[in-house]
Amino acid sequence: MYELQVEGMSCGHCVGAVTRSVKEVDAAATVNIDLATQKVQVTSTAALADIAAAVEEAGYPVKSSAAA
Repeated sequence: MYELQVEGMSCGHCVGAVTRSVKEVDAAATVNIDLATQKVQVTSTAALADIAAAVEEAGYPVKSSAAA
């Protein structure tokens, strides 16, 4: 599982956009987003760097990321 600290998420649209960006990298990924803490937890077999890049490409800056 990966945990990313993502800036700029504030609503359901943001959650959908971030989730879609992760699923474009790994369609089988599980994505859990906590808007209050701006944390995104992802369970995926894809590389963390690829997931973070996809989130950034969707327009949401990744402040930090780590394997949990």
